[in-house]
Amino acid sequence: MADSAEAVSMRNAEIVRRYLRVFETRDVAEFDELVAENVVVHGAGFHGQGRQYPVGAVLTSGLSNCRVQVDDLFSAGDRVTVAFTLTYTHDRSGRDLTMTGVKSYRLREGRIVEFWGETDLYGLLR
Repeated sequence: MADSAEAVSMRNAEIVRRYLRVFETRDVAEFDELVAENVVVHGAGFHGQGRQYPVGAVLTSGLSNCRVQVDDLFSAGDRVTVAFTLTYTHDRSGRDLTMTGVKSYRLREGRIVEFWGETDLYGLLR
């Protein structure tokens, strides 16, 4: 028996929440379970393919102690959209830096296979 649409949406929302928690834990090995190896990434005029892109985003040098706040989350079928606020500690200055963004994820068989998004990089650099 197939899962209900609501059950699929709830499961996909939880997968995206787990994905976002990796930014806090920096346990990128968890991506093996959450993100397809050939995930397609779109954003800020960039289009790439491969798990190395989200891994690189988590392991950005000079920024640590990421805190993720989910401001809004909407899940329907194979799509999950999240508005979020990330707060990092800038390693050199010790100051908190904040960045907001919106990402939309497409999932298949319990893994993120594609995502689109924009972040306020200017806000982070201010």
